[in-house]
Amino acid sequence: MIIRLKDGSEKEYAQPMSVIDIAKDISEGLARNACAGQVDGKVVDLRTVVSEDCDLNILTFNDDEGKLAFRHTASHVMAQAVKRLHPEAKITIGPAIEDGFYYDFDMKPMTREDLDAIEKEMKKVIKENPPIERFELPREEAIKLMEEREEPYKVELINDLPEGEVISFYKQGDFTDLCAGPHLMSLKPIKAFKLISSSGAYWRGDEKNTMLTRIYGTAYTKKADLDAHLKHLEEIKLRDHNRLGREMDIFTTVDVIGQGLPLFMPNGTKMIQKLQRWIEDLEDYEWGYVRTRTPMMAKSTLYKISDHWYHYKDGMFVFGYENKADLENAAEASREIRGVQDLNLLENDLDSDAYALRPMTCPFQYYVYKARQKSYRDLPYRMGETSTIFRNEDSGEMHGLTRVRQFTISEGHLVCTPEQISEEFKGCVALAKYCLTTLGLQDDVTYRMSKWDPNDAGKYLGSAEEWEKVQDEMRKILDEIGLDYVEADGEAAFYGPKLDIQAKNVYGKEDTMITIQLDMFLSERYDMYYIDQNGEKKRPYIIHRTSLGCYERTLAWLIEKYAGKFPTWLCPEQVRILPISEKFKDYAQEVFKELRKNGVDVKVDNRSEKIGYKIREARLDKIPYMLIVGAKEQEEGKVSVRSRFAGDEGQKDLQVFINEICEEIRTKAIRQELPQQEK
Repeated sequence: MIIRLKDGSEKEYAQPMSVIDIAKDISEGLARNACAGQVDGKVVDLRTVVSEDCDLNILTFNDDEGKLAFRHTASHVMAQAVKRLHPEAKITIGPAIEDGFYYDFDMKPMTREDLDAIEKEMKKVIKENPPIERFELPREEAIKLMEEREEPYKVELINDLPEGEVISFYKQGDFTDLCAGPHLMSLKPIKAFKLISSSGAYWRGDEKNTMLTRIYGTAYTKKADLDAHLKHLEEIKLRDHNRLGREMDIFTTVDVIGQGLPLFMPNGTKMIQKLQRWIEDLEDYEWGYVRTRTPMMAKSTLYKISDHWYHYKDGMFVFGYENKADLENAAEASREIRGVQDLNLLENDLDSDAYALRPMTCPFQYYVYKARQKSYRDLPYRMGETSTIFRNEDSGEMHGLTRVRQFTISEGHLVCTPEQISEEFKGCVALAKYCLTTLGLQDDVTYRMSKWDPNDAGKYLGSAEEWEKVQDEMRKILDEIGLDYVEADGEAAFYGPKLDIQAKNVYGKEDTMITIQLDMFLSERYDMYYIDQNGEKKRPYIIHRTSLGCYERTLAWLIEKYAGKFPTWLCPEQVRILPISEKFKDYAQEVFKELRKNGVDVKVDNRSEKIGYKIREARLDKIPYMLIVGAKEQEEGKVSVRSRFAGDEGQKDLQVFINEICEEIRTKAIRQELPQQEK
């Protein structure tokens, strides 16, 4: 057989060879560093035997797939250590992830002391270096093995495997795990590892299932690389919006109000207000949108027309009663409590139609469009709304401001003729990119064309031909723009493909920030039409889009991007005036009034504290500008300026400073921060 290697060279063997033996034949050093193999593009275990011609790549820790194999082996070491220290723990799944690994256990929550003890035991396991063996079993024997080892979650996983699936295990010493691999040949290369944290996680991500204990860790081949990663983790913790946003009085949460329902403090409210006013003015005056205001709830009938009811009902907050049976059950319960004998009396108190808080705005805006007959001359008809939306997210999914149960989005729907769809879609992309650029976020995003899943066609409206047609149209538009994007099956909405603009938080979790979607079905569902040039009724196309996305999620993104040091225009407090002593409070107030008159968000620190203390506090509060006023400033009508951007900027005429900061706010400039040691 002929083995074609990554560098273009070839190896010829007269008999089947394992991947690790081929690696040894190439180089002993390569074999020592090997983590997995790649045969004809498929990642395989080093123990895999190759018996025919193929392309082979030996993967090391320098390769992404090699890192995954390395860290997956480390996750098994952790699970083995856990089982030694906590024999009662039941193992579930333990994958490698970007920058590390985790393993979920059915066991008590772990403290930092517990994690340290597990780390210590992991070192013992690695020092013992038990052989790592892979073996396969028929389904019945696999189930029996896991039942004997009292691992019910593994039994469930085996039962869920499709018929004919290879059921493989990896054994290292006294630990055996159901696992597809691949794994290292030995534990020796795992020289540097750390258990990062522990948290709760529902079995299979379903809050109806058991709450498990998830342990996160990471592993490297060198201690220096581990130390650098841990330092990086400490740095990103300082940017975590869930911590920083609370410290800066931007938002908070309260148990008695509910999970996923953040309270915005004055600082956060001011920032949301600035973003909202900017977007509304931008859409209305520069992009030709009309503004709507629609109800936050509706009958189930509205959502049934579009099929949203059947696709999203589990994620909606529903109240009232959808049918007679539900009504009678509720009435019977109420009668028992209230002592009402006549069921008909109760029926008058209860609504026979279910209502729901809206999970989206599109059906409401369709009826704004339909309120007056439109002709082709009225199109495109661009509707924008600052929409408060409600979605019943699983409790395990919610985090800070990035995933909540009530949120507000810069939502819009563009009703177009087929001929207008390309230019209007391009305009939506241009608007989104303009918003990202203004906020300084343009380099932090990726683009994904989210398509339907032809293998699950039943969950979508329309035919395969219709989907392929509109997806081809979207692909053509994106290519004409020159957008660098990836395609993903199964990520489309049930009524059309979309462009998702994606970003990662400081911990690497990816979320959709902005969506632009083509819809070729719902205009018919809602009987929307326009009169064309020939006086005939025609169905329009609809673009669903956001210009900035969800305000809460965007604010979380901005907190993490800027570590709380926002561009001046967005800051809830743009200037702080610091009088040197009480004698200059009156002049400080004059400066305050002039700045407020010009629309600057400013405060005065009139406390009886030393000026150095006031300056330090203003720095900690991340205020863009400090204006220090004393005798000289008062006498000459000046202010002494200190900023985050240039440190001590010296004295300036008050009007000069006002002109400069107003221009900075008007243009939404992003000034470069001065390194801390130079301030």
